Amino acid sequence: MRAEAILFDKDGTFFDFQKTYGSWAGGVIRDYAAGDPVLAAELAEVFGYDLAAGLFLSDSPVIAGTVREAAELALPLLPGHSLAALAADLDRRATALRPVEVLPLSPFLDELRAGGLALGVATNDSERAARAQLAGFGIEERFDYIAGYDSGFGAKPGPGMCLAFAERLGLAPGRIAMVGDSLHDLHAGRAAGMQCVAVLTGPARAEELAPFADAVLPDIGQLTRWVRTGVSPGQDSPVTRIE
Repeated sequence: MRAEAILFDKDGTFFDFQKTYGSWAGGVIRDYAAGDPVLAAELAEVFGYDLAAGLFLSDSPVIAGTVREAAELALPLLPGHSLAALAADLDRRATALRPVEVLPLSPFLDELRAGGLALGVATNDSERAARAQLAGFGIEERFDYIAGYDSGFGAKPGPGMCLAFAERLGLAPGRIAMVGDSLHDLHAGRAAGMQCVAVLTGPARAEELAPFADAVLPDIGQLTRWVRTGVSPGQDSPVTRIE
């Protein structure tokens, strides 16, 4: 197999980003704006969010950022809040959110584990929110490792979470595939020396991700074949890294 372990991003990889966070973010913005349409528009602008469509823009800084970074963006517009309180509130709201799976995750993860693969999650969400969301689908125990931006290894695009996973397993990073929907994911994996697989279930487009990925897949459902054979759907030859 191409890899002995898979390290997954969470949002946009396991969970459809726009279906999960699109309408949720609109509600958060309107709550903070408290009926002020000007403030709502200003918050939407700094978050890179289209209030009318209920969707994040593809270049939104929130998509791959941490909860703290989102709070830092909003703080100048919400002077009655502290950074710590705002970040904690956003984290609380995310922890309570019920995400939308890109596919039934339990059988997918079971198939990977049955093939002998170790599994991990590295997210720029908090570890608490990640564990709560995974537990909500009954899949938290499928993972050998779960890390968030606040777990002590740094945030993506830094390689800390990736390297900690490799160390936990005692594997060379090159035997691990990092799977995610954003450039932050791919940069983190590459900086750690991992193979990198992009999926198109987040806002980023294939042409943005392809130069930094060993493979670009429509979703994680195609991952099992790639791990086993190195071949992506529609290809007749093994995937080669695009530099």
